[in-house]
Parts: sequence; structure tokens; C-alpha cells
Amino acid sequence: MKKTYTRSPFTSIITHSDTQPYKLTIRDIPTEKKPREKLLREGAGILSMQELWAIILGQGTKKEDILSMSSRILKEYGERSIITETSAKKLSAELDIPIVKATQIIATVELGRRLFERNPSGAKIIRTAADVHAYTKNMWDLPKEHLRGIYLNSHYKVIHDEIISIGTIDANIIHPREVFRPALEYAAAAVILVHNHPSGNLEPSDADIAITQQLIEAGKLLGLDLIDHVIVSSKGFESIVANL
Repeated sequence: MKKTYTRSPFTSIITHSDTQPYKLTIRDIPTEKKPREKLLREGAGILSMQELWAIILGQGTKKEDILSMSSRILKEYGERSIITETSAKKLSAELDIPIVKATQIIATVELGRRLFERNPSGAKIIRTAADVHAYTKNMWDLPKEHLRGIYLNSHYKVIHDEIISIGTIDANIIHPREVFRPALEYAAAAVILVHNHPSGNLEPSDADIAITQQLIEAGKLLGLDLIDHVIVSSKGFESIVANL
């Protein structure tokens, strides 16, 4: 029987080598099939995410072709991670790309966010860990561990979500302020944490349990309800809070 979320009654709302296979580069592609030419001829809707990012970034670097860079960014960072990242310096370091490229990505995403902000009336409602699993499908198979915050209003509607950190979760690294800052900014009533296990193993680690307990207590001081912390993968999901 699946458990439905119930908030606590808070009153506050808040080089490649010679042995490696040759990789196709932008120069190898016929002119009519290059991203810019395809956009001009057939429209942006026909382009893949890789091609769209290639157009935004313009050109590659001496060590990496633009299509290779675009493909790597999507594979290593994940689409959701990119659109929720706000720090160009962090993005540059995480992806090993020039700071200019990182600022192009951040500016493009921010422009899209301002022009096409999601209508709150059509926001996703999350009431169970199964809902969390379905909502975060795009992070199930990411090669790195991502910790993501999902912020809900008093009716359990998603009003904001963002990637909090990338890399192995450690209670000594993840500070409560990084988790609850967006909750205060967006006047959220409740918070759900979710992270993926690239190994597919859904069993919470000692660090997973420690950070969850720490954040539950921190949330109480702020009048914010951390209602779940869910581990997800393509194999399923596991609620840490349900097992505390």
C-alpha cells in the first residue's frame, strides 16, 4: 500500500589516440545537415537537443568539437541539471568547458525561464514517493549522483525544483541552507529531496540517512516540512523518510 504524503501542521508557509575510433565532427557533416542550416530550412522543432545546444554554444574548442561538447554536456550533466543550474562558474568546473560557454548556457536558460515560466495552475501535484519517481524520470540513469529539491505549496503542487548538488551526497557537504533557501525564496510549504543512485542500488547509505535526519530537524526550526527523501533509479525507488 503506497503512503500518501501528509504535511506536519506547521503554521509557517514558506586526444583521442590512434587506437580510438574516429569521431564524427561538425566538419564531416554535409552543409545541409549542419544544425544551423537545418534550423533555417526546417525550423527549430526538427533539431535534437544536441543540435540545439550546438547552435547556442556556437563553436567548440581546440580539444573538442562542438557536437562532441554538446553531446557530452547532455550526457554528463543531464537536461534537468542544466536548466536548473544558475552558477556559470560551477557549470564550467563541472563540465570542464570555458567560462564563456558556461555563461552562454546560463543566460539562455534564464531567458527561457523568464519567457516561458510554468503556469502554477497546471503544476504537477506530488502526493507519494511513486509520484516523485515518475516526476524525476529524467535523472534515473544519470552517470553522476544528483541531489534535487522539489518544492511544494500547501496543496502539494510543484512550484519550483532545482539541482542542489552533483556528486556523492555527504552530510558534511550538503548544508541545510542550500536545501531550504529555495523554499524560502518561493514561499514553499514543503520540500522533497530526491537523488539517483547510478549503481541502481536503492538501499540508502549511512550518509543518505544522516543528511535526511539533519534536514528534517533543520526544517522544523524554519517551519518547513521535509516530507520525503527519495532514492530513484530505472529499477524503482525507495523512500528514506518512510524507513526512519
